[in-house]
Amino acid sequence: MEKMGEEIKHRKVLQSGETSNRILTQAREGEGFCQIMQLFNINRVIAASQGIGVAQGALDKAIQYVKERKQSGQPLGAFQAVQFRIAEMANRVEAACNRCYQAAWMFDHGKADPKLISIAKYLGGKVGVKVANEALQLHGGYEYIADYDIERFYRDAKIVEIYEGTKEIEKIPSPGSY
Repeated sequence: MEKMGEEIKHRKVLQSGETSNRILTQAREGEGFCQIMQLFNINRVIAASQGIGVAQGALDKAIQYVKERKQSGQPLGAFQAVQFRIAEMANRVEAACNRCYQAAWMFDHGKADPKLISIAKYLGGKVGVKVANEALQLHGGYEYIADYDIERFYRDAKIVEIYEGTKEIEKIPSPGSY
């Protein structure tokens, strides 16, 4: 069945073999739910990084486009409103990236924080969609056509808000997290 997103043309493989093996080899009867939640923590960090990667790709394309596209005899990027929009996109990507790095670092050091991981995943998805949408606006109708990068970025960002826990689920705090 064909679906709307995840047509990744260039994929970098993230290997978490040691962590996955540690979780799976320490399996004990009656701890299945806890083990599944640990896997959710891993997958949510990965999903957050996917949303951020899509956002960064859309931002890079938008920057390139506003430097090349001319309007009234000057590059689109020369207009202050466009500069503000690009700056806001870059700030969102950086903030989401930092939260994701923090969640991944904590997890890596045996201090997984489900609340922080949920925040990272929520921001990764939200920022991916927001930045891809802004990039699409800057490109106008040109990149709305299927098979163009920005259109693909938007589709790929949207799925991050859905899998490994919808954006609504990510807002529900774990017990004792606040």
